[in-house]
Amino acid sequence: MSADLALRRALVREIAAGGELADPAWRAAFEDVPRHLFVPYYYEGAPGGHVRLWGEDPDPERRERWLTGAYADAPLATRMRDGDLVSSSSQPSLMARMLEALEIRDGDEVLEVGAGTGYNAALLCHRLGEENVTTVDLDPEITESARAHLAAAGYHPAVITGDGARGAPSRAPFDKIIATCTVGSVPYDWPAQCRTGALILAPLATGLIRLRVTGPGHAEGRFLHTPAYFVPLRGTGSQNRPVPYAGGLPRASVANELFRFLLELTAGSLDPYEAHALWQREQRPRRERFGVTVDDGTQWAWLDDPQGPYAWPLREWPVSPGAR
Repeated sequence: MSADLALRRALVREIAAGGELADPAWRAAFEDVPRHLFVPYYYEGAPGGHVRLWGEDPDPERRERWLTGAYADAPLATRMRDGDLVSSSSQPSLMARMLEALEIRDGDEVLEVGAGTGYNAALLCHRLGEENVTTVDLDPEITESARAHLAAAGYHPAVITGDGARGAPSRAPFDKIIATCTVGSVPYDWPAQCRTGALILAPLATGLIRLRVTGPGHAEGRFLHTPAYFVPLRGTGSQNRPVPYAGGLPRASVANELFRFLLELTAGSLDPYEAHALWQREQRPRRERFGVTVDDGTQWAWLDDPQGPYAWPLREWPVSPGAR
């Protein structure tokens, strides 16, 4: 057995032991798609910066370290620019959780926003066939390398260089949309390019929002329990969200991961002290109690009930002509 195959099988066993990959089709995808082909190099944190590991390193010990790292259940920094991370390969167990949450069925047409290394698109191709998979990214360098990695693994989905917030109108309509980059709110072009009944899954406010499209311009759903930290989506309307001021709030609350989620979700709409009062009054609500509604050009987040007393607007994205 080759070293990469042994490491791949070990990774699948680790992910499955954590409760993921119950669907045999997804387990087969993770067993068959070689992750190392999608991360020919990546960066590890080191004192004073980062160190680059790559598969063609002349040092055999460093090559072994690269291969072992490629099959660790951990995110990998794959592209740096001026010291900032602009692209990565997500943690495989989180990828498995997200893919299973999409409730994929045979024949589904899927749009991935954020091409990254191409690994996630390859998993989708394995499950659905490459003709049903589209991946889009704003950065031509990212799409070029993703296309090359996918081809090396034997997959040729549609890889589009473009603004992910605008979706991929030439390939619509979609049954599922999955984003592998954080958004501040839901781009209106996404539900507009979906069939009724479609699912949209995207990282938002350190969580994962799953929306069901119930009709033209309307989608609604709740957050999964899973925390999620991704590189922000770049493109239309991708200006930075306001950073909530937490000075004066109890240190224990500020350090609480779920309260930080609430602060992110309400940034720019709810005063942090109001958010803290809500947090205490509702006995530290978990992510699953929160949701988002998109309704014909407006959208808001809420606690427990879309029409209940706890709701606040999300920052809105510009709308493409004819999107609604």
